[in-house]
Amino acid sequence: MNRVELVGRITNKPELRYTSSQLPFTRFTVAVNRTFSNAQGQREADFISIIAWRKQAENVCKYLDKGSLVSIEGRIQTGSYDDKDGNKRYTTEVLADSVQFLESKSQSQGRSQNSNFNNASPYDYQDAGTNNVDVSSNPFDDFGDNITLDDTTLD
Repeated sequence: MNRVELVGRITNKPELRYTSSQLPFTRFTVAVNRTFSNAQGQREADFISIIAWRKQAENVCKYLDKGSLVSIEGRIQTGSYDDKDGNKRYTTEVLADSVQFLESKSQSQGRSQNSNFNNASPYDYQDAGTNNVDVSSNPFDDFGDNITLDDTTLD
């Protein structure tokens, strides 16, 4: 089974691109905190390449920015290519099946306007305590009727 689940912050604003057949996609990197500190007592992070396709890629580029907190579900894909000098290069990336936005756009914008944000690493904010999301109650309790979405609705 090839399944990946990640929670982290986007390191740069995602850019929408298109294949030669006009299929939209985006590549972006997510900084994911490690669960332990290094010898100096600092938290380290892994920077993981993500690829999203179609409507999901469009939504990521439209609604997310550098520093946005996201949850990614997908699978690992490996590949290789020859660089301009003829050296074999290997790639590992996550193909996103699902990208969940874990904070509102206003929370993301407010954090990016914070002067400390520009001087810190994107993964420093999981411990900051200022971007906690209340998960004790269901935000859709008063929403009304049930809504069912499937993949064909999103395309």
